Amino acid sequence: MRANADQAFLVNLQLNGRERAASTESRTQLCDFLRHDLGATGVHVGCEHGVCGACTVLVDGVAMRSCLMLAVQSHERRIDTVESLAEDDVLSDLQQAFRRHHALQCGFCTAGILMSCVDFLERVPNPDETQVRDMLSGHLCRCTGYTGMVRAVLEVATQRQTNLEVKQ
Repeated sequence: MRANADQAFLVNLQLNGRERAASTESRTQLCDFLRHDLGATGVHVGCEHGVCGACTVLVDGVAMRSCLMLAVQSHERRIDTVESLAEDDVLSDLQQAFRRHHALQCGFCTAGILMSCVDFLERVPNPDETQVRDMLSGHLCRCTGYTGMVRAVLEVATQRQTNLEVKQ
């Protein structure tokens, strides 16, 4: 059976730790679904071709471009956006480091970059500068030159490693 492009589908997902459900057409991009139907306006839409990285979210813990994914593909999955990072209005360690190192200016690309950094630091807890720059190469930022971002990510990685060693 073929789905009509205008046919509505009910999508159930976990968004930033909360169960959510909404109907959407089969052709709706995940980024538009998150922004317009679920109110996750931290997801920014830049190029709509997966090039700029502004729309990056975590899908089951993995950084993905939400402009390259259909909303119906998020059914029964966990989606985390930049709104999930701060707890009780307290910025995460990564957000605080970005602030300290002036790793953002206009802020348009920041949400997607932060989400890629979250995934990256889970996979590579003790990165070197080259690894951080390689990860950031998937994002376009015309304001900062990336140096502050690299410093912020390296600082967070070092601090997390120190905290881990202290706990042991």
